Amino acid sequence: MTGNSIPISAVGSASVVKGISPDEVLARYLRPGTLRLNALPPMSLYVHLPWCLKKCPYCDFNSHEQRGDLPQAAYLAALTADLEAALPFIWGRRIHTIFIGGGTPSLFSPASIGQLIADIRARLPLEPGCEITMEANPGSFETDCYHGYRQAGVTRLSVGVQSFNDAKLQALGRVHDAAQARAAAAEARAAFDTFNLDLMYALPGQTLVELQDDLSEALALKPPHLSIYHLTVEPNTYFAVHPPTGVLALPDDDLAFDMLDTVTAQAEAAGLARYEVSAFAQAGHRCAHNLNYWQFGDYLGIGAGAHSKISFPHRVIRQTRYREPTRYMAQAAAGFAVSSDVEVARAELPFEFMLNSLRLREGFELARFAERTGLALTAVQTALTAAEGKGWIERDLVWVKPTERGFDFLNDLVGLFLAD
Repeated sequence: MTGNSIPISAVGSASVVKGISPDEVLARYLRPGTLRLNALPPMSLYVHLPWCLKKCPYCDFNSHEQRGDLPQAAYLAALTADLEAALPFIWGRRIHTIFIGGGTPSLFSPASIGQLIADIRARLPLEPGCEITMEANPGSFETDCYHGYRQAGVTRLSVGVQSFNDAKLQALGRVHDAAQARAAAAEARAAFDTFNLDLMYALPGQTLVELQDDLSEALALKPPHLSIYHLTVEPNTYFAVHPPTGVLALPDDDLAFDMLDTVTAQAEAAGLARYEVSAFAQAGHRCAHNLNYWQFGDYLGIGAGAHSKISFPHRVIRQTRYREPTRYMAQAAAGFAVSSDVEVARAELPFEFMLNSLRLREGFELARFAERTGLALTAVQTALTAAEGKGWIERDLVWVKPTERGFDFLNDLVGLFLAD
């Protein structure tokens, strides 16, 4: 992230030395600026639980292998302290959705998740029917545990199956096998009215037939929501240093495109409409939390390494919490969990907005651009005209949406909105 930085001394541990209070930081956020947001967007809450049983070789998320007993009580206390310190910055704003992500949140007991949700409810006003999603992995699955999470207050479960093929799961470094994946998916269906299955494609050595088999198994479980991701090699991962080779080499781009076409056709034939680049859902089962991200809504992130985007009348702020769990817990207990704080530069807002909104098949209302960025439409007219000329978007006086070709060239499409 680049932009106009608010000095870390304003928010981090150095604020004690500098003598800058949270009230002064908030006053800085509220000072006049070049933007004018007439209305603040919906607010969501993201909670990061960073531990997992084993770090997967493709994973670039802030996750840490569990060593010994999880400090569940201490971490919940840190989350509460972090949330309380953040309250003045979102005061009076209702929470529309909550997402408990990781790591592997299902390493935490249903009792701990219940306490977490109770602590949140005691401090934040939640919208009626607030969607509360939790991620779970089959490797941490125990019979009836998903029913326990439902009783704890979770309303939607997202199960990280990734594949139903034992060889592919082993190549991905997953700690579960296909039988555990099937059992976890079946219990998610029994325990929750709405749930998601995560699958990956373009796996090491994967053929089109193997992808079709994976997809058929997933669809047979009748998930109301399916997320499917192209495996890519990210920097600072094991695969970046030791990429799969030989018979386990990753499929080439042409085969990966064929796989995505297959996914789209089979999912939609099963009644799952593609509403976002990687997301398919039955009517009424879209992920409201992710929709808020993609519609450039606001979110407060608490937990180790969590990110926030918070709008104020004259600026948009991004924050990051300390990444390493032990340090995060110490900083949160002291009231200074934020490690970096950046004001999004005016010139970068068009790209940030489009990076999210153009992921949606239905696109966005033109009025929402001005509402969420505080900028006039003239800021993006040149890029919109260029995108339309390339056949990447369709638009009228009210709406903009990506074409099928635009979806295929999404990175190039959003790149048109990068600041010069």
